[in-house]
Amino acid sequence: MSDKKLAGIWIDSEKAVVVKNHDAQNAFKFFLCSPVKAEIQHGNSSENAGNNAEKTNRIKFFKEVENLLTNSQEVYITGPGTIQEELKRYLNDTAQFKNLKITLATSQKMSDEKVLETVKEHFNA
Repeated sequence: MSDKKLAGIWIDSEKAVVVKNHDAQNAFKFFLCSPVKAEIQHGNSSENAGNNAEKTNRIKFFKEVENLLTNSQEVYITGPGTIQEELKRYLNDTAQFKNLKITLATSQKMSDEKVLETVKEHFNA
């Protein structure tokens, strides 16, 4: 097994499932982190307020995911739609993750265990 610090994420607009093979210090075997839930905005006084709240919530969501990726050297991001690209752009714009190797893929909704298996397969672990 690689001693590289690796992480994989399945993400959609409501939830992110993060799998990684390291804690703060050590690289060992892959494990599931607690899912990160996105805050969904309901009912706003105006479209503008709604858009601003949505942007704020998306950044907050990405920040929570980012915290789980600290010290990762390589990240695999998958999920439906285009949110993986948004997360990749967000990470690339963050100084700490500017040189992070990120691989993107597309996939439908899957169970947490399936995410774990998919990430292990991706990294040949």
